[in-house]
Amino acid sequence: MHMQDDFPLLLSTLYDNAVWQYPDQEIVSVEADRSIHRTTYAETDVRVRKLAAALEQKLGTQVGDAIGTFAWNNHRHHELYWATANTGRICHTLNIRLFAEQLTYIVNHAQDKVMFIDPDLAPMISPLVDTFSTVEHFVIMSDTTQDCGIDGALAYEDLIADVEPVTEWPILDERSPMMYCYTSGTTGNPKGVAYTQRSTYLHTISNLVAYPLSADDNVLPVVPMFHASAWGYPFMAITVGAKLTYPGPDLSGEGLVNLFVNENVTFSGGVPTVWVGIEEYLRAHPDVDISHMRALFCGGSAVPRSMIDWFEKNAGVRVIQGWGMTETNPIASIATLKPSMHHLPWREQLDVLETAGRPIPGLQVKIVDENFQPLPHDGEAFGELLIRGPWIAAEYLKDERSSESFVDGWLRTGDVCKITPEGYIRITDRAKDLIKSGGEWISSLDVENEIMGHEAVAEATVVGLAHPKWQERPVAFIVAKSGSSVTADDLRAHLSTRIADWWIPDDFIFIDDIPKTGTGKFDKKVVRAKYADLLTEQE
Repeated sequence: MHMQDDFPLLLSTLYDNAVWQYPDQEIVSVEADRSIHRTTYAETDVRVRKLAAALEQKLGTQVGDAIGTFAWNNHRHHELYWATANTGRICHTLNIRLFAEQLTYIVNHAQDKVMFIDPDLAPMISPLVDTFSTVEHFVIMSDTTQDCGIDGALAYEDLIADVEPVTEWPILDERSPMMYCYTSGTTGNPKGVAYTQRSTYLHTISNLVAYPLSADDNVLPVVPMFHASAWGYPFMAITVGAKLTYPGPDLSGEGLVNLFVNENVTFSGGVPTVWVGIEEYLRAHPDVDISHMRALFCGGSAVPRSMIDWFEKNAGVRVIQGWGMTETNPIASIATLKPSMHHLPWREQLDVLETAGRPIPGLQVKIVDENFQPLPHDGEAFGELLIRGPWIAAEYLKDERSSESFVDGWLRTGDVCKITPEGYIRITDRAKDLIKSGGEWISSLDVENEIMGHEAVAEATVVGLAHPKWQERPVAFIVAKSGSSVTADDLRAHLSTRIADWWIPDDFIFIDDIPKTGTGKFDKKVVRAKYADLLTEQE
């Protein structure tokens, strides 16, 4: 028997189906000036098709050309996602938090032909224009280029104003790239990953199986569209016909909660630091009710158990932890309960919800020792997590470092994990962040989570610093919640019944802000460098 097995897996087929079946579904967007823009799938479709035509007719781009975006989560960025994907261009989302040198590197490495820029972000790009060797056009994502500081820039609305919309999407090679995403927070230059039509299609469908969304949902991606395709939620939401709400540049607790309430958002995704801000706002405004929300999806770094507990008990919202990397397209596991677990006491449910979850259907994982020998999934053995599957990267884009991360068809994640017999991944630490003290390992992640369980702590990171006797010892860096006070002795007492005595940090340093990478993770390498001699100087 023969099926249409050769019909390509293309995002345009998901897109067309959604526009046909849900033409009146809303897309809401907060603009650079904080105004609210409202449109529908059908109205957006006209603009996507006009933009697709303009990419070829006015900007001279061809199938396979990279189109840079330097923008917030908003409706024009959404239009760029689909105009590029549906025509075989490559949407290269540029992380607005990267250093100037890194931006120049990835724009030139990806060979971007055009760069689309939000008006309030143009001052960050204008000094770098002459360093971009391949960019031929700059487009300001507005109806004007006034005060953008970039000579010859075009206005987005002028670009699409007088072109006839594309009527039919081309049939593309499903293995052709549709998005470039570059890693951040690593040593050396960022590494590029090319998401393909096939990989993103399969990531979309499989994630909707793992955690379903529907046309009854309103999805608000807080996770930025400028990194890892906002975890794929713009594609997932459109596929099922859900309402989309884009928060633009206002990611404050107040701004996000107002959108949750006023737009009746049912699902949102972001990194833990975002939900810390939401929690602080809700604590200060106990009359605000967000219990209509189905879930807050949280990833990027480990979610404190105390945060999951607080939102469940005080806001009536389930925090769902996920795990992934740029290299995994990006969502690879989700921590949801199995049916047999719903009757368990809440404390035991938390034991499951605080894990990185189970692999998304279609993926395979294993843990290995230092000799790459498989370890048992018994919840006790721990080793480096390896992963493979149809939406996992097989190499970095034009980068000789690929051999360091891709071995025998598996991606080396760099995460040290245990896997339980039930299939749940429990991340012990990043391999580079484990602390070796007196020949024994300390999980910085576990210590961080216990510290953040203290009611007065907003954020905490733990790093290993050089020690004259023990090789390394943990030191904690703490950001206290606004209006609260906490001391080192308070935290030592808090930890005394929660972790082994020798895991308790040698010092607790209170700071105003913890350095973060371009994707919002704690930047431990910056902390380690700044305080490298802290313990040796104390001797």
